[in-house]
Amino acid sequence: MIWSIFKVWAFVLLLIFILFFLLSLFFLLTDFGLFFEYYLFSMNGCPVEFMMVFDWVSLMFLSFVMLISSSVIFYSEEYMMGDKNLYRFCYLVLLFVLSMGLLILSPNLISILLGWDGLGLVSYCLVIYYQNNRSLNAGMITVLSNRLGDIGILIGIVWLFNFGNWNYFSFMMFPVLGIEFYWIGGCVILAGMTKSAQIPFSAWLPAAMAAPTPVSALVHSSTLVTAGVYLLIRFNQYFGVGIFSYFLMFISCLTMFMSGLGANYEMDMSKIIALSTLSQLGVMMMSISFGCWKLAYFHMLTHALFKALLFLCAGSFIHGMSSSQDLRFMGSMVVYSPVVSSCFNVANLSLCGIPFLSGFYSKDLILESVFYCNFNFFILVFFLISIGLTACYTFRLSYYVMGRNFSPPFSNFCEGKIISKSIIFLSFWAIIMGSALMWMLFPIPCFVFISFYYSIMGVICVMLGLWLGMVIWNLSDIFNMYVGGKMKHFFGGMWFLPWLSSNPMLWSLGIFENYVKSDLSWGEFMGPQGMFSVMSESSKIFQWFQDNNLKMYLLSLVIWVIIFSLLVLMN
Repeated sequence: MIWSIFKVWAFVLLLIFILFFLLSLFFLLTDFGLFFEYYLFSMNGCPVEFMMVFDWVSLMFLSFVMLISSSVIFYSEEYMMGDKNLYRFCYLVLLFVLSMGLLILSPNLISILLGWDGLGLVSYCLVIYYQNNRSLNAGMITVLSNRLGDIGILIGIVWLFNFGNWNYFSFMMFPVLGIEFYWIGGCVILAGMTKSAQIPFSAWLPAAMAAPTPVSALVHSSTLVTAGVYLLIRFNQYFGVGIFSYFLMFISCLTMFMSGLGANYEMDMSKIIALSTLSQLGVMMMSISFGCWKLAYFHMLTHALFKALLFLCAGSFIHGMSSSQDLRFMGSMVVYSPVVSSCFNVANLSLCGIPFLSGFYSKDLILESVFYCNFNFFILVFFLISIGLTACYTFRLSYYVMGRNFSPPFSNFCEGKIISKSIIFLSFWAIIMGSALMWMLFPIPCFVFISFYYSIMGVICVMLGLWLGMVIWNLSDIFNMYVGGKMKHFFGGMWFLPWLSSNPMLWSLGIFENYVKSDLSWGEFMGPQGMFSVMSESSKIFQWFQDNNLKMYLLSLVIWVIIFSLLVLMN
């Protein structure tokens, strides 16, 4: 009975995907949209409304969420077999999909906050699903980092109250000048950076890999981490020129470089894929920063498909190796699992941007757009090196998983039927959706005459990345002979961001704990003991008034006579 629940919900979500995808195509071709508005109450003349917008942007993204959720739920039937809390896992995934849908369809910051907080709460419950020390620590870092984004949304709601409306569509219709423009834009960027794990909020994404692999495939690769990108796409009027564009451009370049460098030194398969997600989020933010929000949206959709496929394939390998994620104990997977290995190669090559796969169409357009923008040399070099490092850690991952002649420490590895079916189903969409979305989002053929060097720049970046990766590995081995592995620790440790996200907070809590332990006298006097003494003395006075004796009645009569006499004399 439990397994039928997974199949039923997978089928329902697949039907919703078909419906929403067809509606998004209709709205895209006809340039049509629907708004549903429900009036709740009014606050100082400002109406508080619940709104939902159905346009091609929201419906297409929501259809992709439904497609990936359907594959993940169907995949979980076999992957989570034997777990005692299967009902809870299924309902948590469905609650996550519901929160994501509320976020996507809401043009109102108040209703966006409901979906935003729902995503944070449900993702915390999914990260701590296994309830061990590692998952609890990862869940705490995740929820505290996302709370900073919630603060940004709340401050943005307060500032939009000055305009009498919380709907960002009506806000986009009028030119906004003054300090409010910068306050609201800064709050939205803060929220998007925390949810999409940009520097300095990047530590929670690799730590969240403590969740089950289906959760990582759905939450931390394709939906939750792209919620910040989607929010910035909706507020795209802030980008293109100005201080926000330069700031986001600088942050996204640093995030791409840091995550690409860290993935080349990591040995945990799940963390490598998480760092690659972080790198691709930097690519999307980079595209938004110079005003090409449609390219960022295009890459967000294609990345969701092949990254979810990559996580599902990695989960199949981890499941077959008795939950081992260390690359040093993997090899020759193409012999033991040929079908999943083929899909794994498809996702990896698509991540690299190999021609005619889904990642090629979006990344190539972003790369060509970068060459036509007015960037300085620093930003351009960082971007090209980061693109090259993507190819480097991708081929490194394929080499460790399938290229080595290594006998894994197991003898009965076999591909699960349900796992293989869900992976094959998702790989089909990951292959065809790149070209299909290219034709849908950019139907008018554009002939851009570029030089020969620009046209082969994508291939040059891939080759440069492979060469740079080999140089980095060789140099790190040489330096490790003299400095004892510190270089690998620095480059592979995300520039101390995990330490900065956890240890200073614990240190400050320790200071307050020692302070409270050292002197409790004033705290007791001004706190509970002081309140007790004040209330006890006050109760004696009230008790004297409530004794109901003859003295009390005579005293009250004298007081009323004096008051009445004073009133008569004043008149």
